[in-house]
Amino acid sequence: MIFATTEFDVAVPMRDGTVLRADIYRPAGDGPWPVLLQRTPYGKQTATGNVNVLDFYKAVRRGYIIVNQDTRGRFMSDGEWLPWAFEENDGYDTVEWAATIDGSNGKVGMFGGSYTGNTQWLAAIADPPHLTSIAPQITWATPEDGLFYRGGALELGLNVWWSLGQAMGQYSKVAATADELYAKLGATLDDIDHLAERTYWELPSGAVPAIARTFQPDIGTERGLRDPASIDQARVSGRYVDVRVPSLNVAGWFDVFSQGTIDNYVGAREAGLTSRLIVGPWAHMSGVSATPGHLCGVNYGLSSLAPGADGTMTGVQLDWNDHFLAGKPAGTEHESGVDIFVMGINQWRHEEKWPLDRAVVTPFYLHADGTLSTTAPLSEDSTTHYSYDPMNPVPTTGGAMILASSFPAGQLDQAAVEARDDVLVFTSEPLTEPLEITGRVAAAVFAATDGPSTDWVVRLCDVDPNGRSLNLVDGITRAHTEAGRVDETEVDMWSTSIVIAAGHRLRVHLTSSNFPRWDRNLNTGENPQTATQMRVARQTVHHSASWPTHITLPVIPA
Repeated sequence: MIFATTEFDVAVPMRDGTVLRADIYRPAGDGPWPVLLQRTPYGKQTATGNVNVLDFYKAVRRGYIIVNQDTRGRFMSDGEWLPWAFEENDGYDTVEWAATIDGSNGKVGMFGGSYTGNTQWLAAIADPPHLTSIAPQITWATPEDGLFYRGGALELGLNVWWSLGQAMGQYSKVAATADELYAKLGATLDDIDHLAERTYWELPSGAVPAIARTFQPDIGTERGLRDPASIDQARVSGRYVDVRVPSLNVAGWFDVFSQGTIDNYVGAREAGLTSRLIVGPWAHMSGVSATPGHLCGVNYGLSSLAPGADGTMTGVQLDWNDHFLAGKPAGTEHESGVDIFVMGINQWRHEEKWPLDRAVVTPFYLHADGTLSTTAPLSEDSTTHYSYDPMNPVPTTGGAMILASSFPAGQLDQAAVEARDDVLVFTSEPLTEPLEITGRVAAAVFAATDGPSTDWVVRLCDVDPNGRSLNLVDGITRAHTEAGRVDETEVDMWSTSIVIAAGHRLRVHLTSSNFPRWDRNLNTGENPQTATQMRVARQTVHHSASWPTHITLPVIPA
């Protein structure tokens, strides 16, 4: 039985005359059907069956036309490849074209994650008349917070890995001969193969030599340093008032864009839009995991795959679109709300909104003796010192991130990190009862350095009765200061939801690097586009009554 027909490389003209190309998957029969559109830079024929994005064939069987398009300059599409620069207008033009193709009922929804999540938001901001819903997954709100930069530091691990990978896809378009093509591929493959031990270490971090060797654009980190106005091309935050369609937002607690996806939900709700948020114990690449329900060896259970009857994100999305695109009756799953996976107890829970009104912001103070407690320090003279050497940075060990495969995302044992002299460790007494932390975590660091600039990195961990310390959330802030001056530095550690079991301890790390996830602060204050000289920084952290370094947790009452 034939249940679908396909067309490949269908021309889609843009307003400036550039031709993009798309593949179309249609149900067999006469229709009309709603259209689901993805605009991707990753090759339109490489993602037809990922259940955590959208299973094309299940969607076609449900009665949807699938349009999968190469973005401008990528693979079969013409034009210049420059990340983010053309996505708003191209998104508008493609939606309006998709509404007119054979078999369409005139309603267009969009789907996809990461870059393709952002192409949805940018299209929605452009407001094409026939766009009816979007379902952006694992994507950002503010490029300065998780895409290009984080707390003023560069998202080096993401930028270098992603930019080299996308350059590989462009070489067939720019190489004049086969020999040139193979030379370019070989050189970049070598840089990718040696990311951990060589490529990430190249300086300057704001103009990475390996990216320069490709003669291709980076993700936007370096372009943003050269041209700050270009950052707005990928921005969603602050533009929700231009959007008129409902959104289904999907995030992972250990995704590099976890907070951005949450912030998009909050922004949409504040703009009066229907919006739903789903957050699970996932990393950026969880959809291709070989061990469903597991991440970095932590077993969250098979129920963690998706909060739907069939346990797939495809089912969740199709149920959502059945109402907004296909006109079926609305259910509770089409209302605004939040479904979060609470780790520790490994259960899904529905909430009416985010953040939770019942969360109690609770400070935990860092003390000079290495303890962590809700009791504020009383002494007026209490400090801890350590040295930070950018030639020997603290290695990235788990977290909400995506970079070279040598550095997996998720919860990892922090024993090696905690053994270092440049990582201050503060641990609570064992909990006498379970403690739920659900919401956004932050730290206030009262500290001084002996140079013009340094970084403050704070991490929260869960320590089990056997002493295994697993990371939960972390953050970084790049400080620009005067030598010796005590500053209060806020560190945004993003959000989580977990119940810490009785008998476990809370633990906080305070240090000055997390490499190669974030670029090394060379402690000189020089521009990262040119800086190559390093110096060792002497750090002083205060734990006094006047300068009480602490972390604030959103505690949910029992």
